[in-house]
Amino acid sequence: MKTTQILIDSIDKVKSFVNEITKFECDFDLISGRYLIDAKSIMGIFSLDISKPIDLDIHVTDETEAAEIMKAIDPYLAK
Repeated sequence: MKTTQILIDSIDKVKSFVNEITKFECDFDLISGRYLIDAKSIMGIFSLDISKPIDLDIHVTDETEAAEIMKAIDPYLAK
C-alpha cells in the first residue's frame, strides 16, 4: 500500500481525478479526519472538506502499477 496527499479543491479536479483512478483495478481510499471513503466515489469525495489536502491510500502491491498510478495522479498531489 502507498500513501500520499492529494489536493482536489474544485469540482473539475474531483471529476478528472476520479476518471484517472477508475482506470486502475486496485482500491483507493481517501482519509480525512475520522472519515474513510472510496476515492472512486464522486459523491463520497464531496462529503469531505476538499479545500485542504486529503490522505490517499492506494492498495497496490505491484511496483510497476504503483509507478503508473503515481504518474497518473501527479497533477493532484499536494505540493
